Amino acid sequence: MQQELEQWKEQVSHLWNLANDYLRQVPLKQLHAAFTIVLITTLLLYILRALKRNKSNTIVLTGLSGSGKTVLFYQLRDGSTHQGTVTSMEPNEDTFILNGEKTKKGKIKPVRIVDVPGHSRLRPKLDEYLPQAAGVIFVVDALDFLPNCRAASEYLYDLLTKGSVVRKKIPLLILCNKTDKVTAHTKEFIRRQLEKEIDKLRSSRSAVSEADVTNEFTLGVPGEPFSFTQCSNKVTTADASGLTGEISQLEEFIREYVKP
Repeated sequence: MQQELEQWKEQVSHLWNLANDYLRQVPLKQLHAAFTIVLITTLLLYILRALKRNKSNTIVLTGLSGSGKTVLFYQLRDGSTHQGTVTSMEPNEDTFILNGEKTKKGKIKPVRIVDVPGHSRLRPKLDEYLPQAAGVIFVVDALDFLPNCRAASEYLYDLLTKGSVVRKKIPLLILCNKTDKVTAHTKEFIRRQLEKEIDKLRSSRSAVSEADVTNEFTLGVPGEPFSFTQCSNKVTTADASGLTGEISQLEEFIREYVKP
């Protein structure tokens, strides 16, 4: 052991002497340039690691009352329906490993899910969570969609024109819930109807926004029918059924923006 230690010391000493000889031969300007490159590279790596560490793991569930947000919250957390329909008057918030990933091996990043009540008087709570969101899920009742189409479109319009959503280009999923029922509308139909309704809203909302300095952004392209593809942030649609646990598309959206 002592002999191996002495050999190691000799090798270190030899390498140190070689390094000193090289440094004596290299011009000072080259040393400065090399030091600067090393410093900049180190700083960039530090910034990238910091950004990776600070990336949000928050997903916000929102939508009209009765759309099934809270049932989806419990399905994601426990794989349960929490005794069926639940009306929330306060945000449900928790950080956990998605129930569908609990049997997976390896390190899995927990997700912070916030279920914001859909009642109009409680919607201001949404503004507390949007700046932290990695993604937003707008839940629509696919079974009882048409009677609520106007109200859902108004809520969605407000959401898509919020500065916190537009500036950060927060991705949004329109999740059509309760699609296990035969009479439920398809996600394609719901998407088209929401686009048509928002298109009607644009003229009236634009007139109001001219006099309302708090409304920072408008939707769509002037002179063209509204489409979600015109939004600055990515808007997609998916199917789900909170009561039967069919939430694979919901989980895929979450994991797209909150990496494991």
